[in-house]
Amino acid sequence: MVFEVRIPSLGESVSEGTIVRWAKRAGETVQTDEVLFELETDKASMELPAERSGVLEILKPEGTAVQVGDVVARIASSGAAAAATPTAPAAAVAPVSAALAPTGAPLSPAVRTLVEQHALDPATIAASGKGGRLTKGDILTHLDHQPAAPAAARALPPPVLIQAKEGERAEAMSRIRKRIAERLVQAQHTAAILTTFNEVDLTAVMTLRAQYKDSFQKKHGIGLGFMSFFARACIVALQEVPAVNAEIRGDHVIYKDFVHLGVAVGTDRGLVVPVVRHVDKMTFPQLEAEVARLAGLARTGKLAPDDLAGGTFTISNGGVYGALLSTPILNPPQVAILGMHKIEKRPVVV
Repeated sequence: MVFEVRIPSLGESVSEGTIVRWAKRAGETVQTDEVLFELETDKASMELPAERSGVLEILKPEGTAVQVGDVVARIASSGAAAAATPTAPAAAVAPVSAALAPTGAPLSPAVRTLVEQHALDPATIAASGKGGRLTKGDILTHLDHQPAAPAAARALPPPVLIQAKEGERAEAMSRIRKRIAERLVQAQHTAAILTTFNEVDLTAVMTLRAQYKDSFQKKHGIGLGFMSFFARACIVALQEVPAVNAEIRGDHVIYKDFVHLGVAVGTDRGLVVPVVRHVDKMTFPQLEAEVARLAGLARTGKLAPDDLAGGTFTISNGGVYGALLSTPILNPPQVAILGMHKIEKRPVVV
């Protein structure tokens, strides 16, 4: 039996991605729930597990752009794999599914060309030729009855090749980094952005944190950072001024009775904003644990699309980079973002 590995639903508004890494090689045996390949979308990078055990046949190599529902590989059970083992090296022949008709009869060169061009599975096409062979007419009839593919799927623009000059190094942007750039530009073009700078006396917060951080660590097994204090202050403010915890949808302002807090996290692949859901109902230990969990997933490239969706307000902490001031850009469709910055001791006249 042969199991088709398809790209699953990727969450809110995500329909395509790029295969960046196969964890297994073609012809290797995989086990159920083993990591099979890594997929990068414009929101996150995720590792997808094998749903069956068997021998792997890779149909879409690393670097291929794929869409939800695409068949990217097949996993054959031991018996099926043994029956389909090619006599020549795997790299020298077409995939088994593209080389044989449903009954196992070889395809003609013309039929094989059409099958490969349109990424078809011969086993799903009715054969009318002698001995159950597929004919060119069978393929054309099958294509005529297929729904038209989306424009993006029919013709992906070829990658733009950049020639690096002496002393330069060209590196293609990942989907995530390109998406970040698009959203930042979108926010600048579509939102009337106003930045206000305020200084806050954090003496009381620092004193409280110093007093309880050791006992907090012992009791809850996680450090007491400043994020809990910042988040709690935001929650109180958003409840007092609900327009800040809203979004503009068409000609309406949509108010939210909950707070899904986006926390900006810097990673090697760019800035991502995982969302802590219902942060307004969390205790300090719950919040610190969830922020640590999401930040860890972000830095290891294992965030799922749902981890990045649905935020109602965002905190960006430029202070970790030593920044004294910055102007964080809105995370659409949110209407506000809070930038936290460097905490420093200095004399101030009160």
